[in-house]
Amino acid sequence: MRIEEVISYLEQWAPPILQESYDNSGLLVGNKHNEITNVLVSLDCTEEVVEEAIAKNCNLIVSHHPIVFKGLKRFTGEDYVQRTVIKAIQNNIALYAIHTNLDNTIEGVNGEIAKRLGLKNVRPLVPLNGHLLQLTVFIPNNHFEKVRTALFEAGAGSLGNYSECGFSVVGNGSFKPEEGAQPFEGEQGIRTEQEEIRFEVILPNWKKADVQRALFESHPYEEIAHNWQVLQNSIHQFGSGAIGELEVPIDLMDCLSILKKEFNNQCIKYTQTNKKSIQKIAICGGSGQFLLGAAKAQGADAFITSDVKYHEFFDAENRLSFIDIGHFESEQFTIELIHAKITEKFRTFAVHKTGVLTNPVFYY
Repeated sequence: MRIEEVISYLEQWAPPILQESYDNSGLLVGNKHNEITNVLVSLDCTEEVVEEAIAKNCNLIVSHHPIVFKGLKRFTGEDYVQRTVIKAIQNNIALYAIHTNLDNTIEGVNGEIAKRLGLKNVRPLVPLNGHLLQLTVFIPNNHFEKVRTALFEAGAGSLGNYSECGFSVVGNGSFKPEEGAQPFEGEQGIRTEQEEIRFEVILPNWKKADVQRALFESHPYEEIAHNWQVLQNSIHQFGSGAIGELEVPIDLMDCLSILKKEFNNQCIKYTQTNKKSIQKIAICGGSGQFLLGAAKAQGADAFITSDVKYHEFFDAENRLSFIDIGHFESEQFTIELIHAKITEKFRTFAVHKTGVLTNPVFYY
């Protein structure tokens, strides 16, 4: 089993194209063609985590946060980032980060928080748009089912909980093969009319290469009449943050007590609210204060995130309770999430959860 096979699997779950522009997710160190010994999963990648990987014979570390955010110009060991990278290279350990692309997947970081809070009807707080494509292609009748099936198998036609979605209409296409052409139907120099089916299907843009390859391999024509169109429709499985509802409303203090218990939290910062109870809850693991406006707009009773600055708490305006549970605390279960995802697929190597506490913040 090679490193690239694990990477490919993870990137089907959280496509790299979903990462934010400032992020640096993906394979940061190592050769993806190397055979895997074992895998270590962590929230952060530090020197101690690399040492743990060495002790456990792991040559792949999958972390949520990337150790390298900005370009490194020197590798002299002057700071913890350089030392971590150097140690990984010296011991032939690959470092892979699955960061904001996992944040932007409803089955990722925020979905895990929602699950632990018992939220229902969970969906992205701000769904992504501009990532959907529509493919229109013209197919001869006797090859329609073959081409359509190939497109579906390549990942086209999935909408929410539905698959193999498409639209077709029968019509006539015309063409005249010129000199040098090798037509599937018709003869050179003679205009030919062929009954064809216009087929339309939607797909996320990160599946374009696979779908286009399937189209070219299954379609019989030498020149395939087709076009791609970018859609502004939202993809409801992907987006920033998450929002959902508790089965029954609870008091704010009860909500805070649940957070302290479920997230093993020693200190929670929060604002008061004019709401009498808490039922609709918005969440964003990590630094999510940029989503406060969306949480208010959707009528959330509380917004749970971290890294909120003093003056940003005023922006809640008593319309909801703005709750800061800490960065590490909000994302700690991402380790178990990634571990479960890898182990459900692969059985030929060991997958370890780090035993290193990487939270740099302590409370007194």
